[in-house]
Amino acid sequence: MRALVQRVSEASVTVDGTRISEIGPGLLILACAMQGDDEKVAEKLAERISKLRIFKDEAGKMNRAVGDIGGACLVVSQFTLAADTSRGNRPGFSSAAAPEDGNRLYEHFAAHLASLGLPVQTGEFGADMKVALLNDGPVTIWMDSADRP
Repeated sequence: MRALVQRVSEASVTVDGTRISEIGPGLLILACAMQGDDEKVAEKLAERISKLRIFKDEAGKMNRAVGDIGGACLVVSQFTLAADTSRGNRPGFSSAAAPEDGNRLYEHFAAHLASLGLPVQTGEFGADMKVALLNDGPVTIWMDSADRP
C-alpha cells in the first residue's frame, strides 16, 4: 500500500455537494492499495502511520504521534498514488489493486487505524470527492509498505 500522509489543522470530504466527513487537527491520509497487497500489509502501514511522530511537543520538535495530541484521521482512497509516469505524458495505473480489492483493503486499513484507538473518518471509495484541507506546517510524508522507490 501507498499513503500520502498530511498533518492538518482540519480536513473534510464533500461528495455531490454534501460534506460526508470532517476532522479537526490530525492526519489526512490518501491511501492506495497496490497489486499483491493484503490485509497484513494494510495493518502494517496503519500501525506505522499511527506511530508517526510528526506533531510538535512542548519544545517545538516533531516528537508526537496523532494519538498523543488527541487528533483524528481522515482516510481517503486515491488510486492515482499508483501512477507510473516513467513513460509518456499519460500516467498508467496498472500497478493499483483491482477496484474490489482496493476497496476491501482501504476499508480494512481505516478499520485497523480505528482499532488502534484513533478516531477515523473516511471518504467514499470510487466517488468523485472534493477534499479540503488546511495543511499544518506544511508536513507531508510519502509512505510505501513495500519501500518501493
